[in-house]
Amino acid sequence: MSLCGDALAQAAQNLIGSPFRLHGRNRETGLDCIGVVGAALADCGLQVRWPEGYRLRNSGIARWLQFAGINGLQSCTGNIRRGDVLLTRPGPAQHHLLIALGADGFVHAHAGLRRVVCQQLVTLDPLLAQWRIDPDQEQTWQL
Repeated sequence: MSLCGDALAQAAQNLIGSPFRLHGRNRETGLDCIGVVGAALADCGLQVRWPEGYRLRNSGIARWLQFAGINGLQSCTGNIRRGDVLLTRPGPAQHHLLIALGADGFVHAHAGLRRVVCQQLVTLDPLLAQWRIDPDQEQTWQL
């Protein structure tokens, strides 16, 4: 288990209960799925660079890939680990980020429930991308 991944997962767990808001970047006023990942990264000591101009529905994933790359997340494959950031497509032209707490638990912003939640059963099919903290970033993380 990666120490950095564990810190990111714990930071995500600390966001559970925050309200949902599209384009939300603040745990008090609301977070969307990018907001959850960004807030967890920030709580671990990273300066987050936010994407611009996305909608609830998007045909491509280029902005998601860019967001991951500019914030020190490295593409990976294989078994899901605690702290992995996952990109799924829960519906047509809908893309969604989650932070894994392990192989079967995930923190994410749930638009329907209007808050950040932890769920055990989340559809990951299709899993479009999987990222982990860049090990070279480790010295910037606060535990």
